[in-house]
Amino acid sequence: MQDQAKLALENTKFTPFWLDNPDRPAAEAHLTTAITTDLLIVGSGFTGLWTAVQAKEQNPDRAIVVIEANTAAIGASGRPGAILSTSLMHGMENSNRLFKNDMEELERLGKENMDQFRDTIEKYNIDCDIEWTGELTVAVGKHGIDDIEGEHELYVKFGHDAHLLDKKQIQAEINSPFFEGGLWSKKRSGTIHPAKMAWGLKRVAKDLGVVFYENTPMLTSKTRGQQVFINTPEGSITANKVILATNAFTKHKKKISTRVAAIRDRIVMTEPLTEEQLAELGWKNRQGIYDTRTQLNYMRLTKDNRVLFGGRLGYFFDNDTDPEHDKTPEPFIKLVGMLYKTLPALKDIKISHAWSGPIALTTRMAVHYQYYHGGKMIYAGGYSGFGVTASRFASRVALAIVDDVDIPERNLEFAKTVPAWIPPEPFRWIGAKITMYALDTCDAKGGWRIPWLTLVDKMGFPLKP
Repeated sequence: MQDQAKLALENTKFTPFWLDNPDRPAAEAHLTTAITTDLLIVGSGFTGLWTAVQAKEQNPDRAIVVIEANTAAIGASGRPGAILSTSLMHGMENSNRLFKNDMEELERLGKENMDQFRDTIEKYNIDCDIEWTGELTVAVGKHGIDDIEGEHELYVKFGHDAHLLDKKQIQAEINSPFFEGGLWSKKRSGTIHPAKMAWGLKRVAKDLGVVFYENTPMLTSKTRGQQVFINTPEGSITANKVILATNAFTKHKKKISTRVAAIRDRIVMTEPLTEEQLAELGWKNRQGIYDTRTQLNYMRLTKDNRVLFGGRLGYFFDNDTDPEHDKTPEPFIKLVGMLYKTLPALKDIKISHAWSGPIALTTRMAVHYQYYHGGKMIYAGGYSGFGVTASRFASRVALAIVDDVDIPERNLEFAKTVPAWIPPEPFRWIGAKITMYALDTCDAKGGWRIPWLTLVDKMGFPLKP
């Protein structure tokens, strides 16, 4: 299987499939002067773009500038599996674990957010290959049945159109020897082309009057009277308010990295499937899929019938967000092997693209806010995945916080608290390496890995050995 995986990676592009697109917009000019603005947004991933669009919709006369260290969507927003979910807090079980008292309101807000997400796409005619096919959690092995049954109870309790599938029913949805059952949430979820979505949001923001500068990293920030003064390599910005939409990219403020770790999530994309491969695979309903393995995998189809398969985590010393190692075949060999085992219909398929993306991992795996310069600058991030749709909600709340607008969401627990502290290097790197290895081998070997993962879970990271 390993030799077969190596052959599949021989002609692979080690770059995100989503960004390898001839329609990718040209880079904006970089900032070379001193400017002033009412609102500065640092980062043009989903959080920054949603913030820009919603801020202009709320107040069309507001002067808004976005600066980006590279180009739009180059970070996590151009790299995910992009399975849409109503969850605002990294899944139903994680929401219930962290914010049990707020669950009813968070679920209502999650459904509302998804409806408004869809409304934006339709209102502004954003072409993003969206498919409203639902999301499917699949039980791997008999022990996975308990997981999906428990989650099904939560789905039903909070009014989702969710259905349990037995082994025969799940095999009718997708042909895999691993899947013993499933939980299909049929409404308000599906898949999307994330880069096209980001580029569409950028186009909308520009049409609304937002000014973008790319290849313009923020170097320093300081208070200057009632404003914030930002230095960039060739210019400067004086802003009344600033939102840091940098998620896993924490070098702007070291305090962020005390609660956020840049974990790499690896993904492979196959060549387009033939009609015969599609027929053997099944998957006629084209759901986005997560499984219940300790080191979970997720998968989905693209518009041109490629299979995206992801989920092998990695961590690089000192929150490295651009590791050279992940531009080589070696870290993807086991992932391709797992793809072949999970979906035998694809046992000989080649891999066109392989990449990793930075996840802003925190102990609660959901958005939080940090304050700087007397509240004139705030950080919004820490999605740990699930950020494609949750970022819209998070940016709306971020705007209310920085503008000091009293909305009910600010009184919910997630908006008033921060995740637990994460140890610094080298302890972070050592702990991450042990944990990643334990996750990767726990299901097969058990042993010391179970108490280790239990310990990590008790520290706040929701791992279920």
